[in-house]
Amino acid sequence: MSNDAPLRIVQIAPRIEPGSGVAGVAYELERALSAAGARVERFTLAQARGHARPPRTRIGHVWEVLWFTISGTRRARAFLRARPDAVSICHNDAMLGDVYVNHGLLQASMRARGNYLWRMVRNPLHLFTTGRDRIRYRGGRHRMVIALTEGEARLLRATYGAVHAPIEVIPNGVDVDRFRPPLPAERTRARREWRIPDDDWVAVFVGHEFDRKGLPLILQALPQADGVHLLVVGGTTEMIRDARADAARRGVGDRVVFAGRQSDVLPALWAADALVLPSAYEANALVVLEALACGIPVVATAVGAAPDLIVDGRNGYVIDRDVAPLAEALRRVRDAGHGAFAQECRETAVELSWDRIAERYLRALARVRRERTDGRATP
Repeated sequence: MSNDAPLRIVQIAPRIEPGSGVAGVAYELERALSAAGARVERFTLAQARGHARPPRTRIGHVWEVLWFTISGTRRARAFLRARPDAVSICHNDAMLGDVYVNHGLLQASMRARGNYLWRMVRNPLHLFTTGRDRIRYRGGRHRMVIALTEGEARLLRATYGAVHAPIEVIPNGVDVDRFRPPLPAERTRARREWRIPDDDWVAVFVGHEFDRKGLPLILQALPQADGVHLLVVGGTTEMIRDARADAARRGVGDRVVFAGRQSDVLPALWAADALVLPSAYEANALVVLEALACGIPVVATAVGAAPDLIVDGRNGYVIDRDVAPLAEALRRVRDAGHGAFAQECRETAVELSWDRIAERYLRALARVRRERTDGRATP
């Protein structure tokens, strides 16, 4: 295998498809690596099973994780054996791959939600995942681990101690052609979808886990941030009902619009003047990058990519997870006016376009291939 030959890459993940989450990241990375000249293949549940996947249910999800970890690993190994020149990237569940991309730490996420021990014990899948990942990181299954932020790299070491494979920090990217500042007509059309008046100043919250991502905190802060309206994207019917009642009790019900789950977050970003995300834990919230690419500032806690990306007063504010600093940051962004941060926000996002992120992956994968060519064993 020549080190000068174009890279052949296999991505391993339960799903690789447009959208959000791990599946969406793998999909965008596939596109960017292919555009850069690499030959990219995929190994997913569909390839492993050889037939269409079943509908997604809670029980089905548990079974898929178990199946892809055990049987999927065996079948992926055979798939890679037939492609000895390929460098492999694993995104989730399977216990092999030259490179493993850490998309988040279950233990950190559970601690952020509170009642850690109860949450872990009541869900056997959490215990299985914790044990599996300890084997992954301590047992030397991969030649390289990619963390999405410097903070996540530190958290990996704090959680698992001596991670055998070297850790490289490569953030997620963003499609800067799709996520861009809206034209005036596009912004007006997006606001009309949720009956938002043109002169309302709107912060958007995006997330399906209201508590961990901080929606209750935002509702507490709204009474201290006059003139700030809130567009809430995500949540179940029950979660929205409870949050709507909370907003009404605090006297801000008329300033909050619940959009529910949306297959495409772009119209919500175009309708907004800022993104607010006071999360307790994030590995690397894609919506932060998407908001910046759309030219809107971000008010977020110092988790995930926010402390690496946000510079106070230039493209948003990084805050403590408390009501007073959140309300103060919302007032500052509101007082600056729509578009005041747009150029800085956009410039931040362009630095993390998927084509630039793909270049960083290619350099890392080339190093891995050289190690394999030199005959070095997996650490």
